[in-house]
Amino acid sequence: MKKDVQTVFSGIEDPRVAGRCLHKLSDILFIALCALLANGEDYEDMVEFGNQRLEWLRNFVELPNGVPSVDTFKRVFRIIEPAHLGKCLREDAGGLLEELQGKLLSFDGKKLKGASPKSKGNHGLYILSAWAGEERLCIGQKKVQDKSNEITAIPDLLGELEIAGAVVSIDAIGCQTLIAKKIVDGQADYLLAVKENQKGLFEEVSEGFAYSPKGLFDETWEYEHGRYERRKCHILEAGKVLSSDMLAAWAGVKTVVKIEASRQLNGSSTSETRYYISSEADRAAAYYNATVRGHWGIENQLHWHLDVTFREDENRTRTGNAPQNLNLMRKMALHRLSKMPDKLSLKKRRFRASLNVQYLQEVLTIL
Repeated sequence: MKKDVQTVFSGIEDPRVAGRCLHKLSDILFIALCALLANGEDYEDMVEFGNQRLEWLRNFVELPNGVPSVDTFKRVFRIIEPAHLGKCLREDAGGLLEELQGKLLSFDGKKLKGASPKSKGNHGLYILSAWAGEERLCIGQKKVQDKSNEITAIPDLLGELEIAGAVVSIDAIGCQTLIAKKIVDGQADYLLAVKENQKGLFEEVSEGFAYSPKGLFDETWEYEHGRYERRKCHILEAGKVLSSDMLAAWAGVKTVVKIEASRQLNGSSTSETRYYISSEADRAAAYYNATVRGHWGIENQLHWHLDVTFREDENRTRTGNAPQNLNLMRKMALHRLSKMPDKLSLKKRRFRASLNVQYLQEVLTIL
């Protein structure tokens, strides 16, 4: 069911001391979302947006004490529980969880470089996201705990989502027997990348394609702006390739997949062979070719826009829960901008929303 932004925000638990607040929590969050939609980036931009669009804002919020200060925005985003705002993110998608049947749900992590600029490698603030590519909506996220990795966060996020009917795709770090079982137990299917982190499985899958008769095959190619990409997909029945012990270890495994990808750009060529296991059966090779490529939509449609369109990695907010909460707000803004029916880029939509309050109002009501 479609909900307006104010209704979604009104359900968040207010962590502030009752009776000592000059501004409603939902009003603060509404102004913050509007500022992010209208090309804003930080707390100062939120205050500036409020001051410049005060009369328009009063069509939606009362603001009896004027626009909240920079310190108020800082304090609120620092102390809000991300789990509550994460629930708001899911509710804002309005009924999406009831429409996942047969659709791809990609899991992948992103480091917030601005929140931990001195960290290297896997250290720092990582956010694991669940991305419904066909809908272009993030339906959930989880912070990867310090001194841990996505292996621990993936089961927690799976447990928070209704994944029944979906096809869950995860890169090699999520290729774990317990994760596969949790997906199957959730009445969903999986497509998991296989690399040397699962040495025995990798050897059986790769040797299966090397020594077994060729199974079903699909080939696609793409040429654009001097870039030529070619993807070959072979699939085999898991029961004809994997040992009995391996079949018992990986819940529901039905198909093994081999993708050979080559790319030519500016006179240079690269190639890569990747392997996957799937719990689906009776699917054509073209399906797996498209699904493997679809998994990377989370990089191109979510992570790339957070970095480039919203300049997330340039934001230096670091204290308390603020980095996670601002990440959630950017995703809500991205949802709405992505659903606009015009032909503008997302960056141009933000710019137009900063100039035209009627357009901004249309963006706010798009979901």
